[in-house]
Amino acid sequence: MIIVFNKPYGMLSQFTPEPGSEYQTLAQEGFPPDVYAVGRLDADSEGLLLLSNEKGLPTSLLDPDAGHARMYWVQVDGAPTQQAMNNLQSGVMIKGHFTLPCTAVLLDPQPAIAERTPPIRLRKSIPTTWISITLTEGKNRQVRRMTASVGFPALRLIRVCIGGLHLENLGLHVGAWRSLTLSERTLLFEQSRVSHDGEAKSGNHRDHTNPHE
Repeated sequence: MIIVFNKPYGMLSQFTPEPGSEYQTLAQEGFPPDVYAVGRLDADSEGLLLLSNEKGLPTSLLDPDAGHARMYWVQVDGAPTQQAMNNLQSGVMIKGHFTLPCTAVLLDPQPAIAERTPPIRLRKSIPTTWISITLTEGKNRQVRRMTASVGFPALRLIRVCIGGLHLENLGLHVGAWRSLTLSERTLLFEQSRVSHDGEAKSGNHRDHTNPHE
């Protein structure tokens, strides 16, 4: 069984609380008793989180050598320049690690996404911009550190796609979860690789870089 959960802001991707933390945990969501989180999203990130009772899934879904793509929509402070987007795609230095080539594009049109609770901090004189970043690696707080490194700090981060499974097609409101169907499992395990020019590749040539597909 694989469960997909639209994780809200302010929730840990684990069943046990952290000492001194006020964040909610997965234990409050009524999941089956034998499942575990496959990967993680930080408490201040939202979107697709997988849970399962099947052994071996972490390796097949999370190992960078498997080239399994994960797409994030990131609301950043300011309006990124083309040079900043190029730098994200080619790789940036974070915590002594040079990130692998990825896909980074401005979302056009900008998505209409319901306001978060609590809402992000807005500054009247500075715009915000939604961008899409598709990675095949997952260092700690990587996306946030990448956008900050090019001068555009992340205000909000939503994981919208894992493999070929896209949040927009799942019909899950924030905080909802359900088991994947057989066809959705097939989409999940689509193997996507990001080439050195930043283009996502998959076995059936589906373009995972287009968030409006």
